Amino acid sequence: MATVAAWAVSVVLAGMILLPVTQTVLRRFHIDLTGASVYVQHLTLWIGFIGAVLASVSGQNLSLSTVNLLPKGRIQLAAQIFSGAVTAAVTSLLAYGAFLMVKENWNQPGTFAGGIPLWCSEAIMPVTLSAIALRSIWRAPGGWTGRIASLAACGLVCALPLLGEAHVSSVAWPGAIVIICAFLLGTPVYVAMAGLAMLLFFADHTPIVAVPNTAFQLVTNSTLPVVPMLTIAGYVLAAGGASKRLVRLYRAWLGWMPGGMALMALFVCALFTALTGASGVTILAVGGVVYPSLREEKYPEGFSLGLVTAAGSLGLLFPPSLPVLLYAIKAETSHTQLYVAGLVPGTLIIFLVGIYAVIVGIRCKAPRHPFEIREALGALGSAVWDLLLPVVMVVAYASSFATLIEAAAIGSLYAIVIEVVIFRNLHPWRELPKVLADGATLVGSVVVLMGIALALTEYMTLAQIPDALLEWVQAHIHSQWGFLLALNVILLILGSVFEMYSAIILLAPLVAPIGVAFGVDPIHLGVVFLANLELGFLLPPMGLNLFLSATRFGKPLPSLYKHALPFLAIMTFGVLLVSYVEPLTTGVVRLLGVK
Repeated sequence: MATVAAWAVSVVLAGMILLPVTQTVLRRFHIDLTGASVYVQHLTLWIGFIGAVLASVSGQNLSLSTVNLLPKGRIQLAAQIFSGAVTAAVTSLLAYGAFLMVKENWNQPGTFAGGIPLWCSEAIMPVTLSAIALRSIWRAPGGWTGRIASLAACGLVCALPLLGEAHVSSVAWPGAIVIICAFLLGTPVYVAMAGLAMLLFFADHTPIVAVPNTAFQLVTNSTLPVVPMLTIAGYVLAAGGASKRLVRLYRAWLGWMPGGMALMALFVCALFTALTGASGVTILAVGGVVYPSLREEKYPEGFSLGLVTAAGSLGLLFPPSLPVLLYAIKAETSHTQLYVAGLVPGTLIIFLVGIYAVIVGIRCKAPRHPFEIREALGALGSAVWDLLLPVVMVVAYASSFATLIEAAAIGSLYAIVIEVVIFRNLHPWRELPKVLADGATLVGSVVVLMGIALALTEYMTLAQIPDALLEWVQAHIHSQWGFLLALNVILLILGSVFEMYSAIILLAPLVAPIGVAFGVDPIHLGVVFLANLELGFLLPPMGLNLFLSATRFGKPLPSLYKHALPFLAIMTFGVLLVSYVEPLTTGVVRLLGVK
C-alpha cells in the first residue's frame, strides 16, 4: 500500500506543481491555461487524502500519543485496543458518509474545468477512508482481540440509526465521552473531530453525510494548494543535505565570534524551520549535524541539547513558514501582513536567545575560528542555492510575476531541481518518490484535519457556540491586557498538548473574533497566537520538541526538561514583550504600507 501511495503522490504532486508553473510561463505569451487553478485545488484534496493513507500506514497521524505514558503491559495494550477500535469505527462511518456523498452527486450536473463531474474528485474520499478503516481493523493492536474489538465497534456505530427518534439525543454525551477518552489515549485528532462532528449532527437529526460534504468544500479555498507545495519544498531540502551546507555556511561566517558556533546552530535551525514549517523536521534533520558540532567545540551537553530543542521552533514566524499561512487561512486574515508583522518579533526572540548563547560560549571558553575568506566564499557558494529559495518565491509573488500558488509551485520545483539536478543528492526514481511521500504524510494529516474542522466549525456556528463563548469571555475578562494574558496562558498550555497545525485549525477560528471584540488588531493577534504556540513546544511535560529531542539524541525526558528551561524562560520574556508592545508587530506593517 505504501509503495503504491508513494507513486500516486508523485504523480499528483507533479500535476500540482507543473500546472501553476506552466500557467505562469504561458501568461507571458498572453495564453490562459483554462481551469488550471481549479484542477490544482482538487488535486490538493487528492494529495491530502492519499497522504492520510500514508500517515495511517506510518503511524504519523497528528495525535497526543499519551498512551506511551501508561504502564507497559495490559493497561497500555487495553488503551491501544480501545483507541484503535474508536479509530476504526469512526473512520468506517466517515467512509460510509463519503460514499453517500458520491452517490448523491453521481447524476448531478455539477462539473469543474473540462466538464469532469465533481464526483470524480469526490471519489478519492471514500476510497482512501475505506483503505484507512480496513487497515485500522487488520492492524489493530492486540492481534485478533483488537480486530474483534474494532469490528464490534464498527457494528455498534452502524446500529445507531436503529434508535428511535426519541432516543437519538441520548447518545450524544456518552458518545462524546468515549471519543474524548480515545483522543486522550492517542486516537488521531482528525478521527476525534470527525467522531464528534458526526455525533453532534446525528443527535441534531442531520445526516452524517454533512461531514464529508463540508470537508469537500476545501476545494473552494484558493490558498490551500500552497500548503502541500511549501511542505514538499522543505522536505526535499532536508533530504538533499541542505542542513549540512547551511551549517558550513554559518560556521565559516560566524565561527570567529564569541559563541559563534552556538549562533550558527541557532540561525541554521531557525532558517530551516522557516523553510520546512515544521520544528520536528529541524530537530531530526538538522539536530544530528548541529549537536555534534557544538559538542566538538566544548559547549556543555545540557546547553547544546537545550539550544537544538529550542531553536527547532524559532523560525516559525518567518516567510515562507507554513503555520503563518495556515493561521491566515483559518482566521481569514492577510498572510502578507502576517509575514511582515512576524519579522521583528521573530528576530527579537532569536536575538534574546542569541545573547544567552554568546554568554555561554564565553563562559565555557569555546574556541573561536579565524575568518578565512576562501572558506567563507566557498561555503556561501555551496549554500547559495538553498538561500535563494525564499528569495525566488517572495520576488515572484511580490513582483506580481506569479500568484501565491504559482510562487509556491515555483519554489517546490526549484527545490526539486537543485537537489536532483544541481547537487544530485536525490535520485529522481529511487529516492525522490520516498521524499515526496514523507512530505505528503504531513500534508495528509493537515489537509484532512482542515476538512473535518470545517464540518465541526459549521456545527458550532449553527449552534451559536462562538457567540456563547464570546459572551462568557466578555463577562469574566474586562480588559484587553487581561484577554492577552489569558490567551498567553491558554495557548502555552494547549501548545504543549496539541501539535501546532492541530492547534491552529482548532483554535484560530474561535480566538480571532474574540480578539476583535477586545480591540486587538487581527494581525497582532495572529503573531501573538503563533509565538505562544512556539513556546508550547518547550513546556513540560508534553512539549513536542522535548519528545523529539529525547528520541533523536537518546536522552531521558526529565533531563530535557531541565536543559530546555532556560530557553523557555528567555523565549517567554520575548513573547510577553511581543504581546504587550503592539508596535513590534503592526508598526512594521504600517511603516511599509503592506496590504
